Amino acid sequence: MATSSKVIWWVAGLALGLVAGSVVPGVGPAAEWALTPCLIVLLFLTFLDLPFEGAVKAFGDLRFLAAVVGANFLVVPLVVAGLVTVVDLGDLVDFPEPMLLAVLVVLLCPCIDYVIVFTRAVDGRAEKLLALTPVLMIAQLLVLPVSIWAITGGRLSAALPVGPLVSALMLFIIIPLLAAIVVRLAARRSGRVQSGVDAASSLVDLVMTLTLLVIAASVAPLIGGSMSHLGGVVLVFVVFAVIMVGLGWVVARWMRLEAGSSRAVVLSAVTRNSLVVLPIVRAATGDGIGPAAVVAQTLVEVLFLLVLTRFLPKLIPDTAVSENR
Repeated sequence: MATSSKVIWWVAGLALGLVAGSVVPGVGPAAEWALTPCLIVLLFLTFLDLPFEGAVKAFGDLRFLAAVVGANFLVVPLVVAGLVTVVDLGDLVDFPEPMLLAVLVVLLCPCIDYVIVFTRAVDGRAEKLLALTPVLMIAQLLVLPVSIWAITGGRLSAALPVGPLVSALMLFIIIPLLAAIVVRLAARRSGRVQSGVDAASSLVDLVMTLTLLVIAASVAPLIGGSMSHLGGVVLVFVVFAVIMVGLGWVVARWMRLEAGSSRAVVLSAVTRNSLVVLPIVRAATGDGIGPAAVVAQTLVEVLFLLVLTRFLPKLIPDTAVSENR
């Protein structure tokens, strides 16, 4: 399916999910329950098509490793610190401290799951990001408390519990990845299994549409109840995404990465770990404005990623290759 057709389907799924989650009673909780299975299936189908040989080589690509880690754990904290300094959330919302904590937690944690799917959608080096998911997981565990303490001058602190991140790594990466490897090994010995793999590859865009629908339906009720308090923080999320596209491009260009790796760096810099940190924010701030802010970030991010699937290949064309091949 052409990229333009994919985006149309994905936007339609997102819009339908928002409407259903907002107006149909019971859809939101059901969608929240269905989200994890949808993501697992989506990532399994994505992994079926990834060249795992490239993942093995990812740790040998020190420029790519440095670009991803530098963008997420050096550049992003500086950008977030600048944004929360310029945009005083206390002047914009009625609940400044829970909102600030939610904003910091969600923006400082890089995504480890559906960023791989979007990277693949723009012909980026998704297999390299896959290989770096344990690095990103461990690094955010270590860096988040320090970053929040530094940005707030010691006023706020938060540590990511190991359990939710390990669970996310198992559910969204390890289990679907091992399943994909087993199926691909079986396909080498069975034409029938290979035919099934080929058929499954054609379902990726449909499952992506369904997943976006489920994400939108699951977050719509929470956003709807807090819309009057979220205007300022939504602006922060939009500005963050725009800035990180530019700075991600600068980092990739500075490291002289080829086009596919550059796109992966940009998407990793933009995409945050919202679905994983939502329960953590809920535990820290209660069922109120904190989780609503994380959900708003999810929606802003998904909309932004849909735009990037159309324009990122033009921003970083295949002809813009470098010495690092």
